[in-house]
Amino acid sequence: MKLKFKTCLTVACSIFLLYLAIFYWPSVSGLFKGLYTASVSIIVGAVIAYILNILMTFYERHYFPKTKKPALIKSRHPVCMLLAVLTLIAVVAIVVALVLPQFVSCIVLLVEKIPDTVGYIAQRLEDWNILTPDVVDSIVAIDWKSRMEQIIGVVTSGIGNVMDIAIGTLSSVMSVLINTLLAVIFAVYMLASKDKLKDQANRLMSCYLKDKHTASIKYVANVFDQCFHSYIVGQCTEALILGALCTVGMLLLRMPYATMIGALMAFTALVPIAGAWIGAGVGAFMILTVSPMKAVIFLLFILILQQIEGNLIYPKVVGSSIGLPGFWVLVAVTIGGGIWGVPGMIFGVPLSATLYRLIGNNVRKKENVSAQGVQEG
Repeated sequence: MKLKFKTCLTVACSIFLLYLAIFYWPSVSGLFKGLYTASVSIIVGAVIAYILNILMTFYERHYFPKTKKPALIKSRHPVCMLLAVLTLIAVVAIVVALVLPQFVSCIVLLVEKIPDTVGYIAQRLEDWNILTPDVVDSIVAIDWKSRMEQIIGVVTSGIGNVMDIAIGTLSSVMSVLINTLLAVIFAVYMLASKDKLKDQANRLMSCYLKDKHTASIKYVANVFDQCFHSYIVGQCTEALILGALCTVGMLLLRMPYATMIGALMAFTALVPIAGAWIGAGVGAFMILTVSPMKAVIFLLFILILQQIEGNLIYPKVVGSSIGLPGFWVLVAVTIGGGIWGVPGMIFGVPLSATLYRLIGNNVRKKENVSAQGVQEG
């Protein structure tokens, strides 16, 4: 076989680049790290744009769908984009308004009631013959208020200068706010020019790639979009159902903070499997400030609700929409959380569903080809 100069040049350049990457890895990794840091706002903006596009397409389907008036057709895109942005802002604002103020007040209340709470728990443990009276008396005799002041003093003295802490905190907050603002601006620009960006991508692929490669890329992108779209819609629906059931159940059981904890459960349920338990832990902590016994009852209620949600709601609403078996959902959440924390737990499931569908379709295609070959033989 005669080798072409272009092929030899491509191989030589690839080997040279691999050599540089191996022997100058610290510099190469630093370059990638710098690129990632610089593009965080773009990545977050693309994620926000994708989520907003789901809301935007929903509004577009219902915004005068049968009209033939040019003015309404021309206004469909900007009006639906504005409605999508306002919807997302309203959801976040409602969750923060319901959860944050009462959560802060509960922490303050819990700190104030630590002596009474500890004494109550110790007394109950003595009644159940778990602790002896001497141990209970020694626990009750502790000056918990002064202990808390000592702990706070040790923490603040060990951290350093208060002014340095304030400047560092302000700098971090400003950095997060600026990155968030840039991400939102980028997301809006992406949504405003999504049709143009799609057309440019198609033109680039048609010019620089072969037809079969273009078809493969479009196929993978389509499967990716289907899995992520179904997962986001299904997960949000499941979170709303779980939050509503939690709120109704707590109201029937006369639990405190029913509306707020229901909103918190719906928000944390966006994280697969572990999210609801995170919300349950925070909810039990808040109810503990009112009544330890009600906190125990709340945890039992959540345990029953989780069984209903895990066996009935989640498989029907989310599992069937993404086509990923429960075992692989657990694997995706575990590995994704280990690699990238909470974002990995959230995005690990749709990524796994995409790979699962692509591999499954490829396996079925090869099996059909093999079966046809056997029949022809």
